[in-house]
Order: sequence, then C-alpha cells, then structure tokens
Amino acid sequence: MGVSTADIPEAKPGELVSPKLKINFAIPLIGFGLLFFIIAATAILAFRQASDQAAVRHSAEVQSRLSRILSLLQAAETGQRGYLITGDESYLEPFNNAAPQIQAEARSLQAAMAGNETHGQAAAALLAVTREKLAELQRTVELRRRGRTEEAIAMVRGGAGKESMDRARALIGQMAAQEGRILVERQAAALNTDRALQFGIVAAIVVLIGLAGVAFREMHLQFKAVNETRRFMERANRQLVAEATQREKLGQQLREAQKMEAIGQLSGGIAHDFNNMLTVVMGSLNLIKRRIERGDSNVVELIDGGLDGAQRAATLTERLLAVARQQPLAPESIDVNKFVAKMSDLLRHTLGEDIRFETVLAGGIWRTHIDASQLENAILNLCVNARDSMPNGGKLTIETANASLDDAYAAEHGVTPGQYVLIAVTDTGTGMSAETAEKAFDPFFTTKTGKGTGLGLSQVYGFVRQSGGHAKIYSEPGHGTTIKLYLPRYMQEAEEGSLAASKIDAAGMRGRPHEPVLVVEDDEQVRTLTVSAVEELGYRVHQAGNAAAALRILDAHPEIVLLFTDIVMPDMNGRALAEEAQRRRPGLKVLFTTGFTRHAVIHNGIVDPGISLLAKPFSLEALAAKLRSVLGTAD
Repeated sequence: MGVSTADIPEAKPGELVSPKLKINFAIPLIGFGLLFFIIAATAILAFRQASDQAAVRHSAEVQSRLSRILSLLQAAETGQRGYLITGDESYLEPFNNAAPQIQAEARSLQAAMAGNETHGQAAAALLAVTREKLAELQRTVELRRRGRTEEAIAMVRGGAGKESMDRARALIGQMAAQEGRILVERQAAALNTDRALQFGIVAAIVVLIGLAGVAFREMHLQFKAVNETRRFMERANRQLVAEATQREKLGQQLREAQKMEAIGQLSGGIAHDFNNMLTVVMGSLNLIKRRIERGDSNVVELIDGGLDGAQRAATLTERLLAVARQQPLAPESIDVNKFVAKMSDLLRHTLGEDIRFETVLAGGIWRTHIDASQLENAILNLCVNARDSMPNGGKLTIETANASLDDAYAAEHGVTPGQYVLIAVTDTGTGMSAETAEKAFDPFFTTKTGKGTGLGLSQVYGFVRQSGGHAKIYSEPGHGTTIKLYLPRYMQEAEEGSLAASKIDAAGMRGRPHEPVLVVEDDEQVRTLTVSAVEELGYRVHQAGNAAAALRILDAHPEIVLLFTDIVMPDMNGRALAEEAQRRRPGLKVLFTTGFTRHAVIHNGIVDPGISLLAKPFSLEALAAKLRSVLGTAD
C-alpha cells in the first residue's frame, strides 16, 4: 500500500491538479495470502480435532457399554440363583430389570460398532451369547416356578450356564482390550492435532502482527500524500460550493421571475375583470341612488345591470376556486353515457346549426364518482370552446370509453395509475400549436382577442384534477383539437344519483309561516340581509349572532324546523353548533353557508356526505331552492 508523494504535481494559481498516488499491492497480497493459508489450515485442524474427540468419546462409550453389559449379566445371574434357592419372587427383581437392558445395550453396541467389520462380528457374537445366557436363566426360573426345583438345580450344576457366562466374559474382555488400544491411539492423534492447532493459531497471530507493522509503516508513508489530497479536496470543494451557490442564486432569480410573471398575469387578469364588474355594480348603485333621490323610479334596468355585474363577480370567484382546486364538490355515482345523452339537446341548442354534433358512447362503460353540476359545466365549457374554434362550421364529437393509465404515463404526467372513465371532446377547428396547447390550461391565457376571460380551460383542468382525474390536450394546427378528460373509476356498487337538481316551481319555492327558520351569522350586515331574504320568501325568521345565542333561541322556540348557519364563526363553528342543536333537537334540519372553502364540512375539497351547503354569495332564487330542497316540497 505504499504511497509516494514525489509524483504529486504542483498546482498553478487558479488551477486544480489532482494528486497521483502510487500504491504497492505486493506486500499486503503476500501477507494476506499467507494469513489465508494459515487460517484455512487451522480450520482444517479444528475440524480434525473435533473428529478425533468424537472418536475418543466413541471408544469410551463402547468400553462403558461393555462394562455395563457384564454387570447386568452378573446381576441377572445373581437374581436367578437367589430365586432357585429360596423360591422368593423378590430375588427375581434384578433379573427382570436386567434382561431388557442387556438386550438394549447389546443392540446399541452392535449399532455403534457397525462401521468396523471385526468389531461388528464380535458385537454380534456377544449379542448371541447374551441371548443364550438369558434364555438359560429364564428356563431355570420357569422350572422352579412349576415346582421342578431339582431339575432346575441340575441344569445349573450341568455347567451350561457357566459356559455361556465364561464366553460372554471372554468376548467382553477381548472387545474391551481391543477398544482400549484404539482409545490410546485416538487420544494420541487428538493430542497431536491439538498441538498443530495451537501452532497454527500462534502463526496466524504472528502474521497478523507483521501485517499490522507493515500497515503502520505504509500509513506513515501515506501521510504527506493524504495531506496533499485533503488540501486538494478542500480547494475543489470551495470551488464547487462557490459554483453551486452561484447556480442556486441564478435559479432562485429565475424562479422568482417566473413566479412574479405568473402572479402578475393572474393578478392582472383578476384586477381587470373585477374592476369591470365593480364598475358596473358601483355605477348602477350610484345612479339608482341619484334617481331615487330626485323621485325617478326608472331604475329596473340599473338594478338588473348591478345584479348582473355582481353575479359575474361571483362566477369569477367560483372559477378562481376551481382553478386553485378549492371549490366545494359534492360527488355522486354517475353513468357518463346517460349523462352525455341527457346533455345532447342542450349542447345542440348551444352549438347552433353550423356545427354537426354527434356522440360515440362505448358499451360497458364504468361509473365515475364526481360532482354532476361541475362536470356539466366542464363539458359545456369544452363544447363552447370547440364551437368558437370553428367559425365557419364543422363537426364536434363527444366520445366515452374505458381507459387505463399505466405507471410510465402516470409518472410522466403526475397522475395516479389505474382505471379511468374517458370523455373526449373533438372538433375539426383551427387547432393549436404545441406552444399554445402547452399554455392552454394556464389561468387567464386566451387566444380569443377581446373575448373570454381565459379561465375556461383552467377551470376545467382544476376541477378534473381536484376530482382525482387527469386532462390532456391533443391538437394540430388546421386539423382540430381533442381534449380528453380522465375521470377516476368508481369501484363501489352503482347508486343512482340525481344528474341535475330537481326543478321546483315558483309557488313551491315559497315558505310557510309554520316553518320557522333560525338564521345564525356573526357578520351583522350579512345577517340582516340574509334575514330579510328568508322573510321575503315567506318564512318566519329568528336570528342569532353566535352559537350560544342560537342554542338559547332553539331551547326557547321548539317550533323552529331549520337551522341556517354560517360555518366560520368565533368560539363555536357552525358544524359544532349543528351537532349540539341536533343532539338537543333530533330531526332538526340544517343548512350551512360559507364563503370559505376550507372548514369543518369540506375535506379535501369534497362536501361531507349528508351535508347541505349553500356557498356565498347566493341569489334569492338559489336560497329559495336550497331551503325547499332541505325542508322538502311545501304543502
């Protein structure tokens, strides 16, 4: 591992030169090779030592079994002799205990010595002798039990038992002597292996110490070169940090410029449109005031103009919330084929006679879960844009299909992969260039000089993305445009939702005196206006400026059938008020209102199930329809 500093070049001012290190691998390779050999040899010796120890234990076990067999045979014979002499069955206990143990020990000995042919034959012979001896002892015991004592004693005196016992002793002695010699040899081999193993361990330690010394020497040689390398890395790091800092500053400036451009475009568009609308509203109110002061009652046209300006301002706010993906949505299960079919008459009337309109609806279409009114606005918006791109007439097609977005496409376009319901709107209009198509979804971007707000497509895009879907533009100048809306597939069981709000006639939208309403609003001006509007619709009204007052009024007036409350209020919000009110008055109807999209009844842009919400600002007609929708058709 030797490193030489002689080849490290000097760096010129302003120039970074990397040091060149020379590394000598010969010494460590030889040392590690030797160490590996020693370790491998030591490992082999360790396995051999274990084998030798096992052999020693085997020989010791064989000798122990031989000694136990002889002891058991003697115990069995002693028990037989005592029984023959006394006839007392208790003398047979050593015999009865020894007989099965002798056979088990003899079989175990035969199995242990099966690897050696000579030893195996001796073990088999010993097993036969023990069986013969036990059989002889058993015969004499049986004769004594039958009362043939003289005959049993005669068998003993005949010497057959002594002969088999002598043969057993001889075999056991022969086998024990032979196994003893083997044991001595194995103990000597184990001792030699142990010495060799100890030598290997000592050699490995010596080599390791040598390697450590070489490594220390090489580390000392590397010190100057490593020092130079560290100085080089510090210089290089300082230069990289300086370059990275400069690039970050340039990137930050670029991002700030792009952000300010986007904010300028957005705020400029909002200011332009809102100033126009506020001009109409304020001008109309000023003129109405002046005419009324001089007794002129011709103000209907001015009132209509002011209302129209205010409504346009409310619509602009709604569009901005859609662009920001913050509008409150009330999704429901929808069959897009039925939805598009129901819109066909409206679209044909909107498009005019110069536009040929057709629908291509796929079979087996999946359902989607989406806000029906916002989807209707989105399709109508796309169709109106398509009509405007065909000033001399053309063809507009709405297609539906099932679609799947794979992982690669989803990763490229920032959408969740999976199954979607596709609605495609295609026209044969002027088309768009690639640059225009890239900006088409940007707020306040428009190619209609003097027409439009530039929020139409951005509103559609914001709504679709807020609903968990995806929108994509395919266009070619002179050939037309296709805008595809990918709506997430609804996997739950189909449930028929209302595709449009039920129509209530003017008479049915009137309130009844027996339907008292409690209006809760912390803003005094808004509360006064709301109370007047509800009274104008024929309802009897109670009012409160906060939740505590509202609960006191509810307790004092059990005839109140509906709570109409703002959501964002100090101390206790409208959601908490409604829960407490319904706890006290089960069956009480509740209608929420708010001008803020993030609150207690809207989560992730979706209105909570079972919640009735009327967004501010609202018209008298919208208020009437919503009250009747919550309360049900009046009698």
